[in-house]
Amino acid sequence: MTRAEDLILISVDDHIVEPPTLFDNASPRLRELAPKFVHKDDGTDVWRYEDAEMPNVGLNAVAGKKPEEYGIEPTALADIRRGCWDVSERVMDMNRNGVLASMNFPSFVGFCGQLFSRSKDLSVGLDLLRAYNDWHIDEWCGSHPGRFIPLSVPAIWDPQLAADEVRRVAKKGCHAVTFSENPAKLGWPAIWDEAWDPFFRACEEEGTVICLHIGSSSTVLALEPGAPIDIMITLTPLNTMHAATDLVWSPVLRKYPNLKFALSEGGTGWIPYWMERIDYTYQQHHFWTGQDFGDKLPSDVAREHFSFCFISDRNGIEDRYKIGVDSITWECDYPHSDSTWPNSPESLEKQFDGVPADEVEKMSWANAARIYNFDPFAHRAKEDCTVAALRSLVTD
Repeated sequence: MTRAEDLILISVDDHIVEPPTLFDNASPRLRELAPKFVHKDDGTDVWRYEDAEMPNVGLNAVAGKKPEEYGIEPTALADIRRGCWDVSERVMDMNRNGVLASMNFPSFVGFCGQLFSRSKDLSVGLDLLRAYNDWHIDEWCGSHPGRFIPLSVPAIWDPQLAADEVRRVAKKGCHAVTFSENPAKLGWPAIWDEAWDPFFRACEEEGTVICLHIGSSSTVLALEPGAPIDIMITLTPLNTMHAATDLVWSPVLRKYPNLKFALSEGGTGWIPYWMERIDYTYQQHHFWTGQDFGDKLPSDVAREHFSFCFISDRNGIEDRYKIGVDSITWECDYPHSDSTWPNSPESLEKQFDGVPADEVEKMSWANAARIYNFDPFAHRAKEDCTVAALRSLVTD
């Protein structure tokens, strides 16, 4: 039996609430043009950029609160854990949860840098996007080596500029980029359009994983007026199913045989049926639809190109052989309301009940380390990376 305290954990999906100091180390010119953090008279905090104001600075950042207090709020840094926006406190919260390393998605700039794409002067938007990536890689991740997997945002409005940025940050050790699950919803070409070829080619050549986070199309499944928000929360994995289906039937995966996508925060329980369905669709219909996977099935191609992640998903773990044990990773989702923080190890102990130790190791950290080209033991011995070892660093 796997004990919680013996686990080594790498989370492939957590979130940053960007701090007020975000652009402090940018050039004087960019500091003048950059989004400004503003504390309003009503006690709320916002970011202002050009003519836009981004409210709800701590969107659903509810870690540490009782479930009875969860909501879309808070709207001020004072209302959230300091670990949401202070990197040193984030590491302490990771220690409290026994998490060795974490990949952090952006917040107010959009999951794929949509804010910068709306700049009046896109050359300024590009400079600010690069400054954001430099802050994330050098300051947020770089301040605590071995604790974070860097993740860049793309210049999504221009595939060639996006490709150039992938190559630039790869030289800094960043081999993951967040992208839209459905760029057509944002007004750009569909994900299968050849317009994205420069970007996809750069990612393949640099070994950069493209992370498709739920909500990265700035849309969710439509709710009827007055519908409970529980409907939206329940159905969010279907956005991921849609994105994966788009890619499987597109030429992208066959055109770029070494390109990797991560389906971030999409869960795993739905995948066995989805794989069965795409294989049946192919076998039943490819004669007239023109699809050709050679001697492979669509599910084989999906396993080769996609990695999946779960928070709490016993069905996915039980069906891990149908999904592919080498394709499954774990996420904490700190500081959002879906997160199991600070009890993730205890949650996983229950979910991993009866699972062989070597497979637990793959899903809890080894797959993530391999997929993201991350050496978890470069800065500390393996025995110092366990839940028990990390929690021993915390006194409260």
